[in-house]
Amino acid sequence: MKLVSWNVNGIRACVNKGFKDFFKQIDADIFCIQETKCMQNQIELDFDGYNSYWNSAEKKGYSGTAVFTKEEPLTVKFGIGIEEHDKEGRVITLEFENFFLVNIYTPNSKRELERLDYRQVWEDEIRNYLVHLNKIKPVIMCGDLNVAHKEIDLKNPKTNRGNAGFTDEERQKMTELLEAGFVDSYRYLYPEKQDTYTWWSYMGRAREKNVGWRIDYFIVSESISNKIKQAFIYPEIMGSDHCPVGLDIKI
Repeated sequence: MKLVSWNVNGIRACVNKGFKDFFKQIDADIFCIQETKCMQNQIELDFDGYNSYWNSAEKKGYSGTAVFTKEEPLTVKFGIGIEEHDKEGRVITLEFENFFLVNIYTPNSKRELERLDYRQVWEDEIRNYLVHLNKIKPVIMCGDLNVAHKEIDLKNPKTNRGNAGFTDEERQKMTELLEAGFVDSYRYLYPEKQDTYTWWSYMGRAREKNVGWRIDYFIVSESISNKIKQAFIYPEIMGSDHCPVGLDIKI
């Protein structure tokens, strides 16, 4: 089974930059997007053979997630059942026979870390939610998690320490998630691979120089880590300040 995740940074803009071509070319079984920045009725985006599910933020032009899947899920849940977290359209859960698929767009702590306190609460609630699901059946979680976990996951760790996405607090929450029974699929296969990033600033020709961060993930339950066949990063795919990431898993 092939899965793809991509923060498109505005699906309406990304569609004009080759999104449909990549979608058709990659032919994923499940394709998740984050930061849609629109309601489903604001764009015509239907693909033959796919069911689609959208979770949009109450605030227009902000946040939002969507999932396209060839197999129809048993159940679909929007959010995690906590109003404080659910109004920004950041989580979609699809239940299949053998696993849960959870598409997540984690809040950014922002400059001056104005949302870091909220982010810490969010991380605890999301971890509890995933641990609960994992007791029922294995979980595949993907999305823009807005954190570079280790120094290897960004180009300039020393100068960025303490900045949003690389605070000790955010990194510790990722460690706590993994210690709760989950695996970072990319690092599971490539624990020491360097210069592999998924997001680049629009400033200073960062992408051209590959001065980036790896903040987009596929996280899976430890119980199915042995079923991971391959993990992908597609830095050549343009259309957003993020690139797509992928997972090939036999489940």
